[in-house]
Amino acid sequence: MNIGKLVMTQQPSPDAKNQPSTDFAQLSKSDALELLHYKTELEAVERISQALFQSIDLDELVETTLHIALEEVGAEAGSILLADPEKEALIFQYSIGDKPVPRGTAIPWDKGISGAVFQSGEARISNQVAHDSSHLHQIDQATGFVTRDMITVPLRRWRGEPIGVLNALNKRAGPLTNHDLGLLTIISAFAALAIQQAKQFDDAKKAEMMTLLGDIGHDMKNLLTPVQTGVELLREELNELFCGMSPAQLSEKKADKDICDEAGDMAQNGIRRLHDRVKEMADCVKGLSAPPDFALCAVGPVVLEVFHTLQGLARDKQITLRTEGLESLPEFHADERRLYNALYNLINNAIPETPPGGSITVRGHLDRDTGNIALAVADTGRGMSPDIRDRLFSANAVSTKKSGTGLGTKIVKDVVDAHKGKIWVESEPGAGTTFHLRLPLDPTTGHA
Repeated sequence: MNIGKLVMTQQPSPDAKNQPSTDFAQLSKSDALELLHYKTELEAVERISQALFQSIDLDELVETTLHIALEEVGAEAGSILLADPEKEALIFQYSIGDKPVPRGTAIPWDKGISGAVFQSGEARISNQVAHDSSHLHQIDQATGFVTRDMITVPLRRWRGEPIGVLNALNKRAGPLTNHDLGLLTIISAFAALAIQQAKQFDDAKKAEMMTLLGDIGHDMKNLLTPVQTGVELLREELNELFCGMSPAQLSEKKADKDICDEAGDMAQNGIRRLHDRVKEMADCVKGLSAPPDFALCAVGPVVLEVFHTLQGLARDKQITLRTEGLESLPEFHADERRLYNALYNLINNAIPETPPGGSITVRGHLDRDTGNIALAVADTGRGMSPDIRDRLFSANAVSTKKSGTGLGTKIVKDVVDAHKGKIWVESEPGAGTTFHLRLPLDPTTGHA
């Protein structure tokens, strides 16, 4: 717009003479429309800048961005997808609409309209999606949503590389226009800057955590040494004590001896596992990661070992630990230590969520159709909200426990991924929680 076309006229005023004002009546229709667009874009800049730079939480930033974007262009639905370089995929981070795409859904970052926009960095308007061959119609089929029109813009700073894309779907009134494109381009640029800053903040926190993790691991190693020595000495003393008893005394104290042996085994096994975890922590800080150690493994004994470790805690909470069908499962190739860690985390996390008198059951069967080991860890606890449930296996998982870190489910997901398996959760508030695992019989050749 040529601002010089605005005619400044003299308006008489009793308070201020010779004060100029804009004579909008002399603007052409096209100039008036362009001025309105310019005003709308300035308002969008003000709104998005005020909203985004008050937070450094990634989820909050993404959600706020999408709400503002859809309101500005009058769209019914939309999504923000962020790039995952390791998977070469675009991940649905947040979705709005009657039938939103589930969080965490991934598409190849070179497929569909979103992939094309991400790769080229060029925005795209499609007012007839049904006839657009590049649209990933399977997303609509999976959700039951019908996309009529669609505008997709890259999420990127000015002249920067895209970090994702923003989609706005089904404009409520009229077709999508270049003005809508301009608005979303402005919003996406501000959003990309805020998202990158949030990620940098998270990266800085993670770097600080890695340093702290190294210090904690070193201290744990030093603290475990006297504990291990003390347990070994105590067991030697107890053995000498029991060996010095007469057969009658030993028979009388048999229950006490069994308890001492069981407690000693539990303590030494726990110390050994802690040493293994401390070594993993040290390797992690150094940027090292040991590959899975696959060998033939039976699920039943691993679950029973977890039960044995947690039996005292479950007993104190009056919770019953059960198994169903595990004895019928065949041996399969697995990293037994990692499998133990995954099951331990699931069962240990379920105990504080289950009320007295409740139960935690580990069920298993062989899926004949896929040849996978099918496991389920089910509790009769309080369940979880959809928001917590949908974030469980993401990088932004949160704990439902006051002092929790949200890392337990990440450990479980990493173990399942290492076995080329799948995991998902079913849970409703007040109706308990069930984690489902699918593990191939041989992860070196198959996948779940």
